Amino acid sequence: MTDFQLHQRLGYRVSRLSRIMQSRLEGLIAKQGLTRLMWCVLTGVGEEGVTTPSDLADYIGITRPATSRLLREMEAKGMVARNGSDADGRGRTVSVTPLGRDLLEAARPSIEAVNDHFTTKIAPDELALAMSVLDRLAAGEDEQLTRL
Repeated sequence: MTDFQLHQRLGYRVSRLSRIMQSRLEGLIAKQGLTRLMWCVLTGVGEEGVTTPSDLADYIGITRPATSRLLREMEAKGMVARNGSDADGRGRTVSVTPLGRDLLEAARPSIEAVNDHFTTKIAPDELALAMSVLDRLAAGEDEQLTRL
């Protein structure tokens, strides 16, 4: 039987790097009163045109209830607005408010700085390979997360 070596496990290494990157990012965007998930919502709605709560849940990779809680919090803080989208008002669309747009722009330099910090540590071809490998590892995994 071989010895279990935690630090040699893929899950440990991916989780550790993820937490390092998250911690760095969260420390920077907290200055704008944002979390990573709030940033994801603002980007999805404001930059990529993802406007329904269900589509946002899929876009971010979290559950629909987690998305609803996040949207309620962001609406209470004035970052987004939720509006009825059909005749009976049950459907919802999400839009970024002027405050949300300002926060999106204010946080962008921090987002780019964290991305650049890590992506410039490796050559462009290594980055492309890493992205491809991560995509293959995630392919076919439909796990919905409560938190990302």
